[in-house]
Amino acid sequence: MIRENAYRYAISAMCKRLNISRSSYYAHKETQVKVDELNDMVVKIFHENQSVYGARKIRAVLLREGICTSRRRIARIMRQNGLISAYTKKPYKPTKSLVNTASTQNLINREFDEREKREVIVSDLTYVRVNHKWNYICVLLDLHNRELIGYSCGEHKDALLVMKAFENVKGSLRDIQFFHSDRGSEFDNYLIDELIKNNHIIRSLSNRGCPYDNAVAEAHFKIIKTEFVKRRSFASLDELRLEFAAYVHWFNNIRLHSSLGYKSPKEFSVSLL
Repeated sequence: MIRENAYRYAISAMCKRLNISRSSYYAHKETQVKVDELNDMVVKIFHENQSVYGARKIRAVLLREGICTSRRRIARIMRQNGLISAYTKKPYKPTKSLVNTASTQNLINREFDEREKREVIVSDLTYVRVNHKWNYICVLLDLHNRELIGYSCGEHKDALLVMKAFENVKGSLRDIQFFHSDRGSEFDNYLIDELIKNNHIIRSLSNRGCPYDNAVAEAHFKIIKTEFVKRRSFASLDELRLEFAAYVHWFNNIRLHSSLGYKSPKEFSVSLL
């Protein structure tokens, strides 16, 4: 009330009338300013990060700026401002499917953590709607720091889509030690076998009908679907490629990953130097 009428009456007169000390009024005003500033910061952080961060990651960003507040308070601010995180966690549900019976073994054996740079690259594909038709995205993920080192977008779910993802990798493919994926025909075929052989990469395939063997790739594709695919519509393949390139840049250089101690892949690599 006092603040709303400050332009009409003297602060001291209103405090006296309401039997409130001036010090109490200014203390309350300072607290309100801090609350408003926190509200603005939460909204700003949310929109600056693809509008996908939840309370955990927003709190991690605030801590970096020296501001300590609870996740519950951040969640309340998000609700008040209609901010809904795109990221959700759900358990994996293994399903039986027809897969090839190639003799290639699962050499990674679910040992996804504490890998060296380019030691193990995992991959997967997903579909996205482009102008009322299905198009596809393929990514190559480095288990070392969860960086997307290669990606491609195309109209067909085939070996060429995977080949193009490898073509976008910066640096020599011979730095890659293992390439791990599921047993889909897009990954296990003559073209990919030749690429791997020519670059002295060791092949590893998940066991039949077991998504847990490629769990990191599966988990990151769930993130991509939630944060990117489901939140956008694309009029053309060129538009998809342009927007996904921007998303990959954010994913690698800015997005905080809980599995990396709330660091981006780039920050995580620098911290190990």
